Amino acid sequence: MGLGGFGGGEGAARFLAQQGVRVTVTDLRPEAELAAPVSRLADLPIEFHLGGHVESDFAAADAVIVNPAVKPGSPWLALARRHGARLDTEVNLFLRLCPAPVVGVTGSNGKSTTATLAWEMLRRSRPAWLGGNLGGSLLADLPAITPGGVVVVELSSFQLDRLAWGAPAPAVAVALNLNPNHIDWHGDFAAYEAAKRNICAMQRADGWAVLNAADPRVAAWRGHCGGRVFEVGGAEDGRAGAWLRGSDLVLRAPGREERASLASLPLAGPHHRMNAACAASAAWLLGAGAKDIEAALAAFKPLAHRMETVAVVDGVTWVNDSKATTPEAAIAALNAFDGPIHLIAGGSPKGTPFDELGRAIATRATTAALIGQTAPAIEAAVRACPGNRAEILRPATLAQAVEELRRRAGPGSVVLLSPACASFDLFRSYADRGDQFRRLANAPPAAPNQVV
Repeated sequence: MGLGGFGGGEGAARFLAQQGVRVTVTDLRPEAELAAPVSRLADLPIEFHLGGHVESDFAAADAVIVNPAVKPGSPWLALARRHGARLDTEVNLFLRLCPAPVVGVTGSNGKSTTATLAWEMLRRSRPAWLGGNLGGSLLADLPAITPGGVVVVELSSFQLDRLAWGAPAPAVAVALNLNPNHIDWHGDFAAYEAAKRNICAMQRADGWAVLNAADPRVAAWRGHCGGRVFEVGGAEDGRAGAWLRGSDLVLRAPGREERASLASLPLAGPHHRMNAACAASAAWLLGAGAKDIEAALAAFKPLAHRMETVAVVDGVTWVNDSKATTPEAAIAALNAFDGPIHLIAGGSPKGTPFDELGRAIATRATTAALIGQTAPAIEAAVRACPGNRAEILRPATLAQAVEELRRRAGPGSVVLLSPACASFDLFRSYADRGDQFRRLANAPPAAPNQVV
C-alpha cells in the first residue's frame, strides 16, 4: 500500500514477488506520477491498481505492506484488519530477516548524517550496509549480508511506530534528539515520542541504547530502555558512555576505553559534533576503533540537501539545507554561521509551532524570505519578537526568493535554504526543493524586469 518514490515500496514489491508471493501494488497517485518505479517492476508478475484503492484488494489480502506515510487512521488499514490481514512494513521485513547486527538511528534532526557517519566508521573494518529511511530498500542485499557484517538503518517515527507490529529492535539504538515533529501524522507530541522511544524500549537485554544526554527529552529515556544504556555527554560517573574533551571523544565501556579525535569533522555547529559523537559511540560498541572513526570523519562529505554548499558566487556562499524540515533543524543551521545570513524558509505544515524559530530568525537572520503555506505563521512568530532585526520578504516562489536575496547578499554572507517545514505544497519532495535551489543558485541573475 503506497508504492512511493523513495524505493521502499518498490523494494518490498520486488522482494516478495521474487519469493513467489502474489503481489498487488496500490497507490492513490496515478500511473503517470509513478512511471519510474512501475517500469522497474515490469519484469515481475505484479498487479498494479494506481490512481485509487480497491476495497477487494484489502479484503482479500493475507498481508498489507504499509508505506510509512500512510496515517494510522486510514480506513483501508481498518478494512484489512477486519478481514484478518496482517499489517507489516518493508523495514520490519528486513529487520526480521537480517542475520547481521543492526544499528538503528533516530531523532527529530540529523538522522541521515549520523547514520552515514556510523556506516563510514564501521565499513573500514567489516562489511557494512546502509539504508532505511535514507531511501531504497536493503531487502535485495539480504543474500549478501552475513552475521559477520553490520547494517546501519535510519529510522523515522513512522517506521518506529510500526515496529510494534512485530520486528526486533536494532541491537544498537541511537537517539539523537527529540522535538515536536509530524504532529499531523501522530496526532500529538506524546504519540510521536512514544513511537520514537520504541527504538530502545523494545530492545533485548543485550542491546545498547546510545542516548544523547544533552537532550533532556532523550536523556529521560534512560529508564525506558530494554537493554543497556550508553550516554553521550552525560556525567562521568564510571558508567558506560562517551564524553567530549575539547576535540577528543573519550569512549568507555566495561573493560574497554579509547579516545578518538573529532577534529577533522567537516561540519559546522555543536549539533554536528554531538551527532558525530553518537555515530562514533555506536560504531565503537560494534568494534570500530579510533583509527576507523578518525579516518571516516576525515573523508566524510556532507550529504545532499543537508548543510550542503552548492555555490560560492562573488563571495556569497549558497547553502542547501532542504532536509531541515523542522524548526529545530533550521535553528541549528542559523546558529552554524557567523556572518550575515539571508534565509529562505517555509513550506507545508506538520503541526509544529514556530515560536523558537521566530526568535532565532529575529536575532540571527539579516533577511528572511518566507514561502509556502507556513509563511504567514513564521512571519507572525518573527514579528512577535521584540527587537527583531530581520527584513521579512514574502516572495511567491523559490525562484523569486533567490533573486530577492541575490540582490541583498554581499561578500562574506550566506544564502541559506533551511525551510523548517515539509515541501509538499510547492515541490515533489525535499530533494526536489533542494535540487531547484541548487540550479537557481548557480544560474545567472535574472534580468531586471524578468519574471521569475
